[in-house]
Amino acid sequence: MLYEFKRGETAVNCSKNICEAFGDNIVTIRMCQRWFKKFRDGDFDLCDKQRSGRPQSVDDNVLKQMVKENPRQTSRELAERLSVDHTTVLDHLHKLKMVSKLEVWVPHELTQKNLVDRYTACVELLSRNENDPFLNRIVTGDEKWVLYNNVKRKRYWSEIGDESLTIAKPNRYSSKIMLCCWWDCKGVLYYELLKPGETINSELYCQQLDKLNDAIKIKRPSLINKKGVIFHQDNARPHVAIKTQAKIKQLGYEILTHPPYSPDIAPSDYYLFRCLQNHLNGKKLNSFDDVKTCIDDFFQSKPTKFYEKGINKLVERWRTVINNNGNYVVDK
Repeated sequence: MLYEFKRGETAVNCSKNICEAFGDNIVTIRMCQRWFKKFRDGDFDLCDKQRSGRPQSVDDNVLKQMVKENPRQTSRELAERLSVDHTTVLDHLHKLKMVSKLEVWVPHELTQKNLVDRYTACVELLSRNENDPFLNRIVTGDEKWVLYNNVKRKRYWSEIGDESLTIAKPNRYSSKIMLCCWWDCKGVLYYELLKPGETINSELYCQQLDKLNDAIKIKRPSLINKKGVIFHQDNARPHVAIKTQAKIKQLGYEILTHPPYSPDIAPSDYYLFRCLQNHLNGKKLNSFDDVKTCIDDFFQSKPTKFYEKGINKLVERWRTVINNNGNYVVDK
């Protein structure tokens, strides 16, 4: 622009010549007019002048350390500490390949005692299995609510600025049935669906254990007659009631150690029920019979290796809990 000015060109011609040489919209007529006014006033300095406002330079190493110390800081909070604009912080965060993520929900805020209990239990279980493998003796079970209307959110493409499509969130009080299921490394041993509105208690749970025991005698006689059942359940109140404990002892089952607040090392929670829910997603079931048919189809469609994989994952998850010093296994 200074060259064009000294050649006596107008600001309009200057803009035209530069755009012809370097590409459209490189400079605007308005920009050339501002610089030409500056030149006419005798100011030929082409360097940036010191301006008021926040400095725009950020040390990436300093920024990275700040984020490491407290990853929950917002870009504006980081910008305030660095005395720069928050857009500058965002640019540098992107350059460092950092992204903003939502925190992952965990079942419980673990206390120090919870952490110790989980760590200790997993060390003992892992050591025992290494010395005397017992995963093929585990019978595990739990309960799950099955909704009649299983809404599934789907991604879709839209133009920028379009309003988001909406879908009704499932009502927590909508029609649902409780599924009670027990399984091992070879498949489902016994399950039942409770009547609509019915929930589990220790008396009903003991009755179910008798039915489970009958099923084991038929499907896994070696567990009853030779190896012995290692029974895994969580610490829900009906499971740990005095009456329930007496029933389990009467059946001759060994209870596998399971620390409180630990669904991440319960095979039904981290594996079977998660897969079942994926099967249910998007399905609208109209009756009790529909629910039963859908669950039957799911269980029967899975080969033995599917159930074996779910039980065998225990070893990997015990190790992860140990490596995490008792903290939760976070599934990605």
